[in-house]
Amino acid sequence: MTLGVDEKINGVNLGNWLVLEKWMKPSLFAQCGEDDEIWMHRTMEPSRLEALLRRHRESYVTERDFIAIASRGYNLVRIPVPYFVFGDVEGHPGCIEYVDRAFAWAGRCGLRVLLDLHTVPGSQNGYDNGGITGVCKWCRDPQAVEYALTVLERLAERYRDEPALYGMEVLNEPISWLVYRTAPSTGHAKVREEAKGSGHVPMRFLKNLYRDAYRRLRAILRPESVIVFHDGFRLGSWGSWFGKEGMTNVMLDTHIYIIAMETFVPVPSMWLYRLFVAYGKAMIRRAARHVPVMVGEWCLMNALAQRQRNAAERKAVYREVARLELDAWNVSAGQIYWSYQLLGGDAAEGERRGGNLDGWDLTRVWRNGWMAQPGDGEAWP
Repeated sequence: MTLGVDEKINGVNLGNWLVLEKWMKPSLFAQCGEDDEIWMHRTMEPSRLEALLRRHRESYVTERDFIAIASRGYNLVRIPVPYFVFGDVEGHPGCIEYVDRAFAWAGRCGLRVLLDLHTVPGSQNGYDNGGITGVCKWCRDPQAVEYALTVLERLAERYRDEPALYGMEVLNEPISWLVYRTAPSTGHAKVREEAKGSGHVPMRFLKNLYRDAYRRLRAILRPESVIVFHDGFRLGSWGSWFGKEGMTNVMLDTHIYIIAMETFVPVPSMWLYRLFVAYGKAMIRRAARHVPVMVGEWCLMNALAQRQRNAAERKAVYREVARLELDAWNVSAGQIYWSYQLLGGDAAEGERRGGNLDGWDLTRVWRNGWMAQPGDGEAWP
């Protein structure tokens, strides 16, 4: 399914392919015993590391997966890439050839690609998805900031003329003060000394970064390519800023997870889900008065479904949550599921852990019929 100018995004994230997160495939980290990708790279012998990453990247996502995504009626893939994507950072094997392949596959399948810079040196959030757990001081290092901006420029120059390019996302999840203070990763760096100086990404810095990134990318990209900015966990704080800055063809990305909300409530319930999703819908409507908004990450995962005793009851909960969320995200420019898959076909690991992660994995959602799909004869927002 191609993505027209006025068509809503119906996409999926290719998480854990080029940016690794241990919880998504723990067996990848068995050789090193580390908890995040940066420490994996630091501690593994280089030839073993390169062999491990090559095997994973070659098999975790292939053209067959792009064909499956397109056949299900999806029109976009969001591809998280690391700051060392070009292979020019010592000790960190690059992966640009896999991005090249992704564009070729997308072109043949009629999918569009949103490139997402998911990590930066020193991390923008302290999560494992930022590369290194418990460290968050990238924004305090001008050299590291400049390096990230040059990576964006190089990606834009390489793919600007690719017909499959939908756009580029400047940075994934730069963290706010509140989220930083409540994040389980905060204060849990492997080396405490390395985490000194860590903190949230201030709004003033973020606006300056986005202004600079827009200027650089717009000078390279085709006019129709969208430049995407994550809301920094501050969806309600942007107002008309993008318009006042004179930015054109931009989009604001927000990430909304029921499972994240559940960490603050003792007992999961459908009425709480309804309130949470309704609040998200209202916030999207408000922000979208000024700038198009996408829900760039979301999933069905919730504790209520996990508590159900049999498959039919679990399915009923997931179907209701899917209906609630898709109806809410329909007020946005579209949605992108996190993530396409977990575990990557590791049957034994899937048997051990899949039931505890199933709502994150879109392939399991498909197999179990937990969400209506475009063209399956059921209501689709």
